[in-house]
Amino acid sequence: MNIVVLIKQVPEIALIKVDEDANQVVLPQGPGTVNPFDEYAVEEALKLKEQHSGTTSVISVGTDRTESALRNCLALGVDNAYLLCDDAFEGSDPQAIGKILAAGLKKIGDYDLIFAGKQAIDSDSAQVPGAVAANLDIPQAMFVKKVESVDNGTAVVHRTTEEGYDVVELKCPAVISVVKEINEPRLPSLKGKMGAKKKQITKWSAADLGLDGNGIGSNSATKTAKVTPPPARPKGEIIEGETPEEVADKLFNKLRDNQVI
Repeated sequence: MNIVVLIKQVPEIALIKVDEDANQVVLPQGPGTVNPFDEYAVEEALKLKEQHSGTTSVISVGTDRTESALRNCLALGVDNAYLLCDDAFEGSDPQAIGKILAAGLKKIGDYDLIFAGKQAIDSDSAQVPGAVAANLDIPQAMFVKKVESVDNGTAVVHRTTEEGYDVVELKCPAVISVVKEINEPRLPSLKGKMGAKKKQITKWSAADLGLDGNGIGSNSATKTAKVTPPPARPKGEIIEGETPEEVADKLFNKLRDNQVI
């Protein structure tokens, strides 16, 4: 079984700033880190590899700085890493990223499952896994909390819903995005870290992928109209009283007046 995991290198969220005058988000300098939700996808891929043998790969759209995130995955035991890197990709929206990743996956060619985290913590769009599935015209299951089985070209998964979960059967190859309830990601060993430094990362440009710039990068369909920081959280209200019963009564009346209850 061959599994490919979509990963994204994200900045440290606490260090991100917003420049309203320039109408842009200012990202911190430094290598960043693997998107936390993608770590669960990598772990699930490694677990399935241990059960069924085969290979695991990670693929990402980024810059040379993204190599550090890919090597973090290699240190965990991932076999191959692919970096889709080109100036033409800069400014791509989630749908464009899905198109680029799909082109990379077509070039890889041999895969049974494609895993991804449910969303990236910097954009929270949760669009990329679905966009990849659409570009490849293969089945998809989003927000999966359990992979029940993978056998004879079919995967059975538990997909979370507002009411609980659905049991979904997918014909492979398929795209599966996962939530953090699915597993507990492992930590890299010292041997894994040392070995990751020596592994080769395959880099492909737009030309390598057969992309001409249409619908990607600056030609993406989505345009940023305005960038502003989130509003400050309002101060909480402290309800006081002589007795616990009095505080409870005041709280009840306030909730009722605001039609909460």
